[in-house]
Amino acid sequence: MERELTIERTRAGLETARKYDRKGGRKPKMTESKIESAKKLLASGIPPKDAAKNLGVSIPTLYRWLPASARD
Repeated sequence: MERELTIERTRAGLETARKYDRKGGRKPKMTESKIESAKKLLASGIPPKDAAKNLGVSIPTLYRWLPASARD
């Protein structure tokens, strides 16, 4: 019974959030401006390690947003 009450309260909360155009989750670390900056930095020959440090993200995050196939 407690489980059913929890599910009911959760669904009600999510419905209320949707009504106010809110969504959950973490905000993306890479914004459009950071993606453009990363493209320019990598195109100019800066190593990915330095570009990631400059943008304040990890190297895997940089590669996730800019895969090697997209950069060529």
